[in-house]
Amino acid sequence: MVSWSGHIVPFIVTVAIWFVATGLIAWADNRERTTFSRSLIVGSVAGIAGLIVILAASLSTEVWAVYLGFVGALMVWGWHELSFLTGASAGPRRGLADPGLTGVARFRQAAATVMHHEVALAVTALLLISLSWDVPNQIGATVFVLMFAMRLISKINLFVGVPNSSSEMLPEQLAYLKSYFGPSRVTRLLIMSIAVLTGVTIWFAALALAAPVGSAEMVGASLLTTLALLGVLEHLFLALPFRDGMLWGWAYPQRKAAMTIERD
Repeated sequence: MVSWSGHIVPFIVTVAIWFVATGLIAWADNRERTTFSRSLIVGSVAGIAGLIVILAASLSTEVWAVYLGFVGALMVWGWHELSFLTGASAGPRRGLADPGLTGVARFRQAAATVMHHEVALAVTALLLISLSWDVPNQIGATVFVLMFAMRLISKINLFVGVPNSSSEMLPEQLAYLKSYFGPSRVTRLLIMSIAVLTGVTIWFAALALAAPVGSAEMVGASLLTTLALLGVLEHLFLALPFRDGMLWGWAYPQRKAAMTIERD
């Protein structure tokens, strides 16, 4: 039986945070570059606070602690996303792809554009796993690892090639990354990725439905179900001709100003 507090509320909370947080990060990394240092300071404070929140929430199995650990993980994740999208922690290579490169050489060059970011995410994931290994509430680490896995899968798919690269979501300072995207095509990897993420979503949903009504287990599984479902949706956006950037048009101040100038 579907529970309002155990299933519906976690769904609403996850979608709301995902939408607002994505928009705020897009707004911050599309502003003037002179604002980046201030944004990174604010993001760093939020990221450190998120880590503290995860540690505090991990000691309790109450419903409020599950929500708190979930929010803490998203705060840490947002810190990493902001540092990447502002260009602070992308990779040692900051230029266009060399034309004509194929195979391993092309992959190595592409990996160099995001290496620092991926290493930072992996280290953070390992840190959260180690800190949450024997604690009663592991939602924070689980959320971060799930998001890391989904993001890594999407980056590999973009490198191999997808029908809809959603490149309009990239800020100006990372526009060179478009040159590393693969050709527009549907691949077995993309189909398999959607299938695997769908399977993960169904598994979390089964856990949420089987958990005691109103319990922390139910809330945690529902939060993870919604997060995985959003991962499926984002990968479907890569396969379908849908401009997901339209959802966050309000978050692009520079682009809106440029459009106004062009109309004038």
